[in-house]
Formats: sequence, C-alpha cells, structure tokens
Amino acid sequence: MVDWDALWLSLQLAAWTVAILLPVSVLGGRWLAYGRFRGRGLIEALLMLPLVLPPTVFGFYLLLAFGRNSWLGAFWTQVFDEQLVFSFQGLVLASVIFNLPFAIQPAQRGFEAIPRELREAATTCGMSPWRALWQVELPLAWPGVMTAMVLTFAHTLGEFGIVLMVGGSIPGETRTIAIAIYDRVQAFDMAAAGTMAAALVAISFGAIALTFWLSSRVGRRLA
Repeated sequence: MVDWDALWLSLQLAAWTVAILLPVSVLGGRWLAYGRFRGRGLIEALLMLPLVLPPTVFGFYLLLAFGRNSWLGAFWTQVFDEQLVFSFQGLVLASVIFNLPFAIQPAQRGFEAIPRELREAATTCGMSPWRALWQVELPLAWPGVMTAMVLTFAHTLGEFGIVLMVGGSIPGETRTIAIAIYDRVQAFDMAAAGTMAAALVAISFGAIALTFWLSSRVGRRLA
C-alpha cells in the first residue's frame, strides 16, 4: 500500500525546490562559468560540500541554523509565529541548500560549453547582457540547466537524512515517501515498503528518461 500523503508531500517538496533553484541554477551557473575573480575556487568548494558531507552531519548543522536559538529561527518565529524546524517550510529551505551543487554544477558546465565567439558576437551585435542570456546563451546551455533540474527533482524525492534531521516524521507535514519507506521497513511491512520503493524508482526513472528525450530534441533543433 502506498502512503499517498507522503508521496504527494515529496512531490510538492521536489517541485518547490526545483522552482526556487531554477533561477539560481541559471544565474549562479553562468556567473561561475564566466566569472574570473579571487575566491572562485573557494565558492565552488563550498558548493560541493553537500556532496561529500554525510546528510546527517549537514542536517545537524541545518538543524542548529534553523532552531529557535539561531537568528534565522528566531526571526522566522517572530515573523510567522511558527518554528522553522519540523515544518514543511523548513524542509523546503533545507532542500534548497542541500541541492545547490546538483542545481548549479550541471548548469555551469552547460554555460562553459558555449563558444566564447558566440558570446562576443552577441555583444558585437549590440545585445544587452540580459538579451544575450535569453536569446543566445540559455538556449545553448538549456540541456545542462534541464539536467540540473531533473537531478534536483530526483535527489529531493529520495532524500532521507536531511529530511529526518530537519523535519522529523510528522504525517502530512514532514513525512516524505523516503521516511515512509523506512517506517514500513522498521515495522517489517516489506510489501508496502516495496510498493512505495517501486513507485519512487518509476518516478525517478521517468524524470531522467524525459530529460534525455527533451535534450535530444533540443540538440536536433539547434543543430
């Protein structure tokens, strides 16, 4: 039996994470691809931290950063009259931070693959930086951006450690499909755990297959 509430919450979390990180992916990826400044390597190293740190360690620090005793947690409680930890909003913020490398790095590689001559030609033609981004750079870098969004979506669906540390397992609020699978395994309900795991695999595979299909169509259109 599938925990539909947990699956729906996971899909909402993934959708919100992708929506927030899409502009961050485009602007951040372009900035790192073209920028030449001191500290660039340090910024890239910081962005890679979520990939190498155990999710429980990263989640622990986020839990401290979001707690009532932190300035962010205190500000959130004062403004919205609710705590940031163990809430859906806290999950979204934690997911956005944790997925930064998945969102920015593929987009950065997409922008780096654009020939410098094309960007210079756009400037020579009198295009503003924003117009060059939308009409020249983004269509060419779009496969990288799209890959970033799909990776972010799929990774958010399956995330366990960060969700458990920051959100716990509150039904209808922070209990995602990954947490529901773990709970079913703990209860020795392998049939339900297997059904939900299969659903998660199918959704992730479908998202990745859609990415390859769209990328091939974009590639043929630009060829």
